Amino acid sequence: MSAALALGDDALVLSHRLGEWAGHAPVLEEEVALANIALDLLGQARVLLSLVGDEDELAYLREERAFRNLQLVEQPNGDFAHTIARQLYFSVYQHLLYERLAAGEGEFAELAAKAVKEVAYHRDHAEQWVLRLGDGTAESHERMQAGLEALWRFTGEMFQPIEGLDAAGTTGATAAAGTTGTAGATGTDGSGSGVDWAELESAWLSAVTATVERATLTLPTGPRTGAWAAGAGRQGLHTEPFGRMLAEMQHLHRSHPGASW
Repeated sequence: MSAALALGDDALVLSHRLGEWAGHAPVLEEEVALANIALDLLGQARVLLSLVGDEDELAYLREERAFRNLQLVEQPNGDFAHTIARQLYFSVYQHLLYERLAAGEGEFAELAAKAVKEVAYHRDHAEQWVLRLGDGTAESHERMQAGLEALWRFTGEMFQPIEGLDAAGTTGATAAAGTTGTAGATGTDGSGSGVDWAELESAWLSAVTATVERATLTLPTGPRTGAWAAGAGRQGLHTEPFGRMLAEMQHLHRSHPGASW
């Protein structure tokens, strides 16, 4: 699995989900904020997918099983609190990941260095809304807690190693060939973008816990890995809502093959 494809699909799918809020956001300010976040993610997706092939073909002509995005980002928006829960979980993960990629070398370092500032805004936006909803009214508190609970089982997948971004630097074919590497030095594709996934998960859990507790909410305790958790999006297995979303996203392009705009 290409790391660029996995990260690009994450950004593309979440961008579309956030775009679905256009005309439906609770206040005008959020209409603009969510649209801007969606555009940031779309820009990231274009750069990442262009590293793999033709960005339009990859976005609009692939079948469902060919997408490698996390199951978390494909989940329906639900109410506003569910969207914010999804944003908190993913934006903290993406911010921490891009910080580590930006500090490394290789093809992802430059992209991550440019994107990390906008991703930091995405994270701050989500954290501020968690605080407002969690420590707001009784109803907003209940809805925010429900959103955190509903999406918790999708979070473990974020920390499954992606080939080419591993800290060990020797997996699969490179290890079999006898190549040796040092932790955090080189990915399997020679990208130099090693990520320590256990350390990343620990940092993510610490950051999310701090925000949830400040918001007077309770961190979910359900399983994040194993049989009762979710997490096969990286292998091309997706949840039922994704198929409907993909059909809508690809409809125009597939209806007018070869058209230029």
